[in-house]
Order: sequence, then C-alpha cells, then structure tokens
Amino acid sequence: MQKTATAARELNYQGLFIYHNGAIIRSVQITHINEAGREFTRNVVLDGRPREVFSEGDDIVIFNAKNDKIVIEKRRGQNLFPAMLPTQLQPLKQNYKLKFIGQERIAGRLAQVIDMIPNDNLRYQYRVWSDSEYGLLLKMSMLDTQGNTLEQIGFNQVSMLQTKDLDWFQPKIDASKPYVMDDTTDLTHVENNLVIANLPAGYKKVDQIRLRVPGRAVPVQQLIFSDGLASVSLFVEPVIKGMQPRIGKKNMGSTNVYAHVLNGYQLVVVGEVPAQTVEQIAQQVTFKK
Repeated sequence: MQKTATAARELNYQGLFIYHNGAIIRSVQITHINEAGREFTRNVVLDGRPREVFSEGDDIVIFNAKNDKIVIEKRRGQNLFPAMLPTQLQPLKQNYKLKFIGQERIAGRLAQVIDMIPNDNLRYQYRVWSDSEYGLLLKMSMLDTQGNTLEQIGFNQVSMLQTKDLDWFQPKIDASKPYVMDDTTDLTHVENNLVIANLPAGYKKVDQIRLRVPGRAVPVQQLIFSDGLASVSLFVEPVIKGMQPRIGKKNMGSTNVYAHVLNGYQLVVVGEVPAQTVEQIAQQVTFKK
C-alpha cells in the first residue's frame, strides 16, 4: 500500500481512465511526469463540455468551457486519481483493515486486489487494484455496507513514459475564446467562532477556506475534514433576509448531504461518506459566545 501511495506521484505514465458514479460516466485522458521531484499532471475530460485539469504539486488549475468563454478556476490539495492514497498511511491503519483478495488483470496489467474494510460505520469500504510490477493504482471502487459499488474509477489503458518532455503541459481547449479567471473563490484562510466539539472517529480538519459565491452578499466558509481517504465538507453562511433556509438530508449515490440552521447560520455538510457521518458533524457544530 505504501508503494501504491507513492507510485502515482513518482512514476511517469499516460493513460485513459473511466469515472463512474450513478448515471455519471466520464472518460479522462491523463499524462503525469515527475521531473526532479516536481509533479506535473494534465487531465483532459473527453465527454461532455470541454474541460482540462492541470496540477503542479498541490496546486490545481481547471480550464472549463462555459458558453462563449473559458473559465480558469484554481483549487488545491485534492487527491486526483490515481494519487488517491495519502503518502502517510498511519490514519488509514487506524481506520481500516486490509484484506488481500487475489489478482486480476486491469488495463492489460496484472494487479493485486486489496479490500480496505472500515473499523466502523462512519466511512465506506474501498477496493483497490494495485499494479503488481510498479505499484500504480489501476482501479478503485467505493462500496456500501452491502457490498454494492457506489463509485468506481479505473484505467482501461495505461503505459509508462520514458520521456520527461513537458510540451504537453498546456491547455488545448478552444484558443479562440477569451480566457477569464473565476473570481468566486478566495483561498485565504479564515478564522471564525465555529467549534466542532467531537468529530467522528478518525476524521481531522485538513483545510478551511472562504468561497465567494455569485448571488451571495457574504462569503461562504468551507471546512474540510478527512480520515486520510474519505473527505467531508462543512459549508457555513449566515441566513440573511429573503434567503430560504435548507433543512433536511439527501442522498445522491455515494454522496450524503445534511443541512440545518443554527444560531442564524445555514450549515450544510456534504461528503462521500455514510449519512450518519455528515449528520454527526452537523450536530456537533456550536459557536463561541
């Protein structure tokens, strides 16, 4: 597993992977180069509206075709396939048991199949297919408690690259359209009076950012929690005049949502985790007086 965690970041490879979640199916072309310890990745979404995702280390830039323009968005710290596993495996050791299942061929390559079985019902089960030779993550599935597949992502073509040429590391999306920066996201760390007394076992806060959302008078705060693999986001915004508060819970495939109002704030918790995990986080929120 340690080899799998590092292989996606250290190897040079190119391939095509398929993402499948409910009715959503996406084909993505990926190129990854590690040049003297610096990672460069380009993902090209081949279905639907043109979209390209570039990452250099932890910095992610998205080029998204929207109507008559190309919108450039910035993100950070997301684990993109096949770099799904954290390099520090201790949190996973605390929250999951590993079980060797056997071997299968994925994308023409022999893979070791391993189940990551959660120690509790606060996270889903995962199955990983790790390349027997290189350790590269070839496929990963998220399973519910009945063993049903909720989400799956995996290569159907992959090959190792010998070159370290970076000419490909630039967008090919329609150059005739104007490119504009998305100014809805402010990645400045923020402080607030919000307190979460008891996070679900194994989860820790890994980031806190502020989002400027069109149509909102004030920024929306986003707190991100993770157990090293599963992640949950808490969105917080003040309820202002004319705003219709959201209350209740919703399931969308592997994603669960829980919303309620507390002390004049709208709280929405979203994550690819069981329903009780998002509800527990929402119910633990308080505000300093």
